[in-house]
Amino acid sequence: MTEKGSAGVVRVTGEGADRGATRLLHRAREARLTGERTRVAPRAEIDASWNRVVRSGIDPEQSPESELLEADEIEHRRRSTALGELMPLLRSGLASIADAAQQIMVVTDTEGRVLWRQGNTGVLRRAHDICLEEGAAWAEAATGTNAIGTALAARAPIQVHSAEHFIRALHGWTCAAAPVRDPRDGRLIGVVDISGPASTFHPATLALVDSVARLAEGEIRNRHLAEIERLRAVAAPILCRIGGRALAVDTHGRLAAVTGMPPVDRLPLPKSLRPGRVWLPSLGMCRVEPLPGGWLVQVSDGGAEGPPRRVVLDLSRPRGLAVHLTGPLGTSTQRLSPRHAELLFALSVHREGRTASELARDIFGDATRTVTVRAEISRLRRHLAPVLAHRPYRFGDGVEVEVVHPEHPGDLLPHSKAPVVTLARGRAGTG
Repeated sequence: MTEKGSAGVVRVTGEGADRGATRLLHRAREARLTGERTRVAPRAEIDASWNRVVRSGIDPEQSPESELLEADEIEHRRRSTALGELMPLLRSGLASIADAAQQIMVVTDTEGRVLWRQGNTGVLRRAHDICLEEGAAWAEAATGTNAIGTALAARAPIQVHSAEHFIRALHGWTCAAAPVRDPRDGRLIGVVDISGPASTFHPATLALVDSVARLAEGEIRNRHLAEIERLRAVAAPILCRIGGRALAVDTHGRLAAVTGMPPVDRLPLPKSLRPGRVWLPSLGMCRVEPLPGGWLVQVSDGGAEGPPRRVVLDLSRPRGLAVHLTGPLGTSTQRLSPRHAELLFALSVHREGRTASELARDIFGDATRTVTVRAEISRLRRHLAPVLAHRPYRFGDGVEVEVVHPEHPGDLLPHSKAPVVTLARGRAGTG
């Protein structure tokens, strides 16, 4: 099939069995590989994919083979994705249809690694010849333009037929794939695909795959709502007994119940949340306790309770670098990487504050490395936002800072080459 595009370019699809269209696609593909100017091009989605693949250096004559994941790694990935719980729905919605249509259903993770496949026995055997098997890599960067990899790259459903595949070895195949997202946060969790010999192409396949992917997302949403209801049933009687502000959220921060404050759709939570006193930027100091399927968050009210007021930067042991935050509600400890220890040490030396370029000079001896400094400070602030200010970067006003040095001055961050650290070692050695 062909259609007239912009600037007189003829857009060609690989759909159907039109030999003329197939020849035009081959001509467009060869022109792309040689850099020849031509008025014939594939449809826009395939054109964009070919451009990405050419830039990545994929050889159009290469084999689609890839190194397979080990069986235990495949099983680990299966357990780590929500798609595992959806396989009964996917099998009932696609696998039986794929079998009858002389095709196979393939389910991959977000890296394009095949985790499950099922369908026609004969096609499963043929799929072995193109490495379309469990553990194989089908991202565009590994296997060129194909429905799985291109759906991942474009974040959209797509059908790829015959010569639309970039690698010649795949020209005898047709495939249609759709991404699956977690409706709780919009995060991509994998791809559902139907593949088979090119002769099994049908224009309705893509709509079928996409509708089943949407059903899978709906199932995740329904299960989440049921989990929220169970959490609400547990939390409601607890919240009735609590004075002040409190809320119950699931592990993603989605609200199940609230008392003493306006409801919110979602409470941003730290990546690693533990029971105890926690500073949450949107609420302030809170006490967090686990609930079945979520957390109970009690907001600490009262003028005496606020962000930690004392910081102890413990650099006494190279393998035990840590920062202790102390406030009216108690003390918390955060382990530090050597780089974060260097940054906090620099801020302790310069209590007036440092710009990004000044910190870059303190840490790297190079004032131009501001991008790295900003990224590292951003990571630090995930845990230390109560005591770190910016513009310039510094410890907050009124925060008491103590640095615990090692017994011997030369042992201060011994592997560090940061100018601010080496200068401190030299001053201590001559003092």
